Amino acid sequence: MLDADFFRRWMTTSAALVDREADRLTDLDAAIGDADHGSNMRRGFTAVAKALGEAPPESPGEVLALAGRQLISTVGGASGPLYGTLLRRTGKALGDAPAVTEQELARALGEGVAAVAQLGGARAGDKTMLDALLPAAEALGKSFGAAREAADAGALATVPMLARKGRASYLGERSIGHQDPGATSAALLVTALADTARGTDGDAA
Repeated sequence: MLDADFFRRWMTTSAALVDREADRLTDLDAAIGDADHGSNMRRGFTAVAKALGEAPPESPGEVLALAGRQLISTVGGASGPLYGTLLRRTGKALGDAPAVTEQELARALGEGVAAVAQLGGARAGDKTMLDALLPAAEALGKSFGAAREAADAGALATVPMLARKGRASYLGERSIGHQDPGATSAALLVTALADTARGTDGDAA
């Protein structure tokens, strides 16, 4: 079972990973965006880690709801609402249970990803964070490690895509040949989840 402590560690691990990879995210965003994705995500997840440390929630759903609220209020551009919606909707789907199963998390994450798709009006192949999140949510039903591999492959698969949503879509064919920064940061979130699971149970990831 995955309790509130597991979810707190997932978010703090995400914060550390985003902080470490922020420059790479910004470099990716410089090619097809506003060159601020790394700094925005770092600011948001730093706020998440701080909030969780000050008042630790007591259920998985509350952890994600708090994290989502922090991202919406601190991350600039479209990323804040999108990531905030992902975590808040996932948390809402988990409800008030003090602990959840891996399958319950997989189903809840699927609801969160669907909410992101609805909010952004995007789908698979549009060169967005969904290209990492959709396969990851599906693979999470198998294992944390499978989700991580699916997210990484999904992010890499955005390189030859033509961007159809977001700032990158303004570039038209010039968006081809660049890895999407949103898909890359989404993959980091899934990597942090797998790393957290591996720390909890050597066989989980």
